[in-house]
Amino acid sequence: MTQNPVPHDDLLRGKAYTEGEITVTYDAPRCTHVANCVRGLPSVFRPKERPWIQLWNETDAARVAEVVRTCPTGALHYALHGAPPEAPAMPTTVMPVKDGPLVMRGDLVIQTPAGEVREVRAALCRCGASGNKPFCDGTHAKIGWKSDQPGGQATPDQRGDGQPEEGQQADGARGAEGR
Repeated sequence: MTQNPVPHDDLLRGKAYTEGEITVTYDAPRCTHVANCVRGLPSVFRPKERPWIQLWNETDAARVAEVVRTCPTGALHYALHGAPPEAPAMPTTVMPVKDGPLVMRGDLVIQTPAGEVREVRAALCRCGASGNKPFCDGTHAKIGWKSDQPGGQATPDQRGDGQPEEGQQADGARGAEGR
């Protein structure tokens, strides 16, 4: 079985950086600063400089694409000019990160407040406190959320809202009212 790539237009969100035969896009609200890009190509991904993506420092566009594919959140995407878009992983994988998001790879269709989003990589919020739901924005680390805490979701004090939202319970956990 072959996997059809998600169209470029569906993946390329955020600020675009183009050099030669590659365009890299950066969707800042999706970035949780895992830094795979920085470790993978420190000459290209330079977060302390502006612009922070310096594609002119790497002549091998395929190498840049390879590093972009290591971004677990989907904040970075690429288009190799004249080449097909990134193909989704097969099979789809879902991995809960200890004390962090749910990382997914595959042919994803994600429901967001703005509508349906096609994606090949995403980190989804498990704590319930993200300001960019359903995507993780790193809030879990700021509030000290732990994946093994009772109920599986951030407490009302951690979330700061006192109101759980439907679908915010991690790992299939249910509160006392749902048992």
